[in-house]
Amino acid sequence: MLGTTLRLFCFPYAGGSAAVFRNWQAYFPESISVCPVHFPGRGARFQELAIKEFPELVNAIADAVRARSDVPFAFLGHSLGSLIAFEVIHRLQARRLPLPVHFIASGCIAPSLVEELRRHRLSKLQDQDLTDKLRQLNGTPTEILEHADLLSLLLPIVRADFALYESYRYQVRQPLDCELTVIGGLNDKEVTRNHLVSWRQETLRHFSLYQLPGDHFYIHQQEATLLQLIRRKFLSYTHKVAC
Repeated sequence: MLGTTLRLFCFPYAGGSAAVFRNWQAYFPESISVCPVHFPGRGARFQELAIKEFPELVNAIADAVRARSDVPFAFLGHSLGSLIAFEVIHRLQARRLPLPVHFIASGCIAPSLVEELRRHRLSKLQDQDLTDKLRQLNGTPTEILEHADLLSLLLPIVRADFALYESYRYQVRQPLDCELTVIGGLNDKEVTRNHLVSWRQETLRHFSLYQLPGDHFYIHQQEATLLQLIRRKFLSYTHKVAC
């Protein structure tokens, strides 16, 4: 039986956890192992303190990825998760460690534009205003937004993640030495096609751009379509490895 030939590390969006990707393994053959990244302060690591500074989080993840780089791997992130994945790859590249063979950045403004377009400190919003913002983004289940106890657990996580995003500082560096695919929602008012196109400058390798029906959280609305797209890209690679 063919073992794992590719690991897909998945980075969740602000307020999300590894559970975002809980159904994904069923879409892939056993040779592709889906590995959700567990951030401190949520999910199975709920009792740990959330990390609010990029360098600390990036270093921790880079060390964890290095320990599991015995087979080729790829990265996928959505929204904030894309920025974190992007910085982890740069950290690996700076250390001359193995890099992902492919990076999929989903629903995320190009890193070079983040500071220019970041206008509001969402982490400082009052609870009701923050809840309204989550409702507007359409990525949080209504049953959580309308359940006071569940909402009280979610809001601190969202604040920590927004604070992490607000601390982000882009650096001009050597582009990534891995293939880059960028995906967004056609009706995403937060991240437009122009925001996605600007990712092109971040790689020395092949660049591709797709937009799928849906808003900022098209990854839930179009999950099957998205996973078919990812599957096509990675199956061709794992076939080469198997041969």
